[in-house]
Amino acid sequence: MNIPVLQTYQLTIGYRPTRRQQVLVCPAINAILYPGELVCLIGPNGAGKSTLMRTLAGMQAPLEGTVRLGEDEVRDLPPRELARRLSLVLTERIDAAGMRAIELVALGRQPYTSWIGDLSTQDELVIRHALQQVGAAELADRLLDELSDGERQKVMIARALAQEPVVMLLDEPTAFLDLPRRAEIMAMLRRLARDTGRAILLSTHDLELALRSADRVWLLPKGGPLQTG
Repeated sequence: MNIPVLQTYQLTIGYRPTRRQQVLVCPAINAILYPGELVCLIGPNGAGKSTLMRTLAGMQAPLEGTVRLGEDEVRDLPPRELARRLSLVLTERIDAAGMRAIELVALGRQPYTSWIGDLSTQDELVIRHALQQVGAAELADRLLDELSDGERQKVMIARALAQEPVVMLLDEPTAFLDLPRRAEIMAMLRRLARDTGRAILLSTHDLELALRSADRVWLLPKGGPLQTG
């Protein structure tokens, strides 16, 4: 029996500008992620895809309902434990002048290291393996400023892999890429889901690539409801 790794129950997403005011984005979301599958979240601008991603990741509190990661509610997990079980890649480009690719990937091991941040031999192996999994081993010693958008995105995905999560969330991972690079990233994520058994959820505007690559699709229209299938 395939057991869900992430599940939402009557999840209502939105914002609370003040204690007495709330802005509803989408109500009553009931959705499931299973191990080893690639799911694409699609919908128009302003529908709330990023809001849903942040809520699933525990970065934003839901207005109502719950998000469960395995048997635990996301909001009840300590940050360190949550980071070991769920990783997130956001759309925004990071400002990392002077940082090498392997140093960025090494940040994914923070949930496992001491407060000093010393890396063990096992940590080093995980970091190198993550770069190999995304086809970026040769980029390890390159400066991030020297990488193309596609190469930087591979390194960001490697950092998320280095956390060794059960769930990976990616918000518009192909937003700044040309068509060949978009297709390459989608194919890589599909392979990673299969090979690692992780559940991968990504948001995208690219309907054609989503339909070609995804095991399932979540469709989020403005105002909801979320449709899955």
